[in-house]
Amino acid sequence: MVKGFLSLRNAEFVEKNVSTDPDGRAELIAMGYDTTPVTVIGDSQLQGFDAGKIDEALALLAEA
Repeated sequence: MVKGFLSLRNAEFVEKNVSTDPDGRAELIAMGYDTTPVTVIGDSQLQGFDAGKIDEALALLAEA
């Protein structure tokens, strides 16, 4: 869902599959999460899918 939403917004992203990528899993745990999805946009870490929060984070990134 997050990937599709980011694609609709023409946002570039890097997908990390934590079930097959041990480094990605370690990064997720280091951020304090143990479930997905977690979306990192600029300084924002968003757990789950919330279109409004994703749009806010993208807008803040565009302002920077």
